[in-house]
Amino acid sequence: MHRGLIEELVRKNDSRILLAVIDGLGDISIEELGGRTPLEAAITPEMDSLAAGGALGVHIPVARGITPGSGPAHLGLFGYDPVTCQVGRGMLAALGVGFDLKHGDLAARINFCTLNEDGIVTDRRAGRISTEKCVELVEMLADIRIKGVEIFVIPVKQHRACVVFRGSGLLDDLEDTDPGLAGQRPVRVTGSGKSHRIVREFQRKTARILKNRNPANFILMRGFTLYREFPSVEERFGLTAAAVALYPMYRGVAGLVGMDIMKCSSDDIPGQVKAVKKGLESGHDFIFLHHKPADSAGEDGNIQAKISAIEEFDRALPSFLDLGFDVVCITGDHSTPCTMKLHSWHSVPVLIHGGPQRSGYSSAFSEKQALSGALGSFMSTEIMPLLLASAGKLAKFGA
Repeated sequence: MHRGLIEELVRKNDSRILLAVIDGLGDISIEELGGRTPLEAAITPEMDSLAAGGALGVHIPVARGITPGSGPAHLGLFGYDPVTCQVGRGMLAALGVGFDLKHGDLAARINFCTLNEDGIVTDRRAGRISTEKCVELVEMLADIRIKGVEIFVIPVKQHRACVVFRGSGLLDDLEDTDPGLAGQRPVRVTGSGKSHRIVREFQRKTARILKNRNPANFILMRGFTLYREFPSVEERFGLTAAAVALYPMYRGVAGLVGMDIMKCSSDDIPGQVKAVKKGLESGHDFIFLHHKPADSAGEDGNIQAKISAIEEFDRALPSFLDLGFDVVCITGDHSTPCTMKLHSWHSVPVLIHGGPQRSGYSSAFSEKQALSGALGSFMSTEIMPLLLASAGKLAKFGA
């Protein structure tokens, strides 16, 4: 799509849009489900009803065959080219917990992990330790000092934390130290630059501090990125947008593109319902709603947990719809097949309800029906224009 075309056609009105992202929604056929996916096996009467009155399709997060991280996958959904707008998870994690990043800060995400006596990663998430334990571990690292740089270590959630290095001359040309799979050694930090030296020293000092801890006795770092500013969704699309997400990383990517972050009164769906309601009452016309459990279940290979996570969202859906949206989109940021226990390159089902849709093509929300749906197959960056058009927020192009 021609750069700037959508921005030129945007027009404001009172229509309200909900973009609900079931993280890791997509999957592939599973033998023990009779060849169905978790979405196809789940009982989802609310989403099926929307599908019957709306339109389905599939989106491709980055490019065919490319497996996306959560950051680029969400940027695509928000209408930002994930290739030209690359951003690391460290930056998103820091923004998500409200850390005040400065231009040129180098941020990386931390996973507390478990190493065995041979230095092999046996659990990349240290048994998903509690957030309270994470805070305790971060406090142990708070006194690390390295010449030529300020260091900030910030707890995020469960096994996740982030580190920010602040100083002159930093670069983000570092590889992840996370091998991506258990059973392997952490990736060594190589290179002779200032950033490489600092990260190596930080890792060594952290290893000494955590050596005798259990199960979190080491750290893995990924998503090294220098902070830079992005144009907001209001500047680009004329939207007054808000984000309702329980996990800091997703609040971070939403904040990066200028969405207001709504605080939830409780870390559950009822808390999210209240936050969405508050967002609408405060004048927001675009709400990004994030539902995490399906992705966690996929990464754990827990098929029934993924089915339950999808069904949980479906049961809660009427509470969100009753708040009054003109256009509703339900999709995932990427696929997380249970049999792979990883993000994958597979296309992701999309449901759009509201506005003038080519309805009647589908009767249920599933991968199979989405693949033959009225919307067809398209890039994730085209979801935002489809939602704007459905909400009457795009003018005609040309005479």
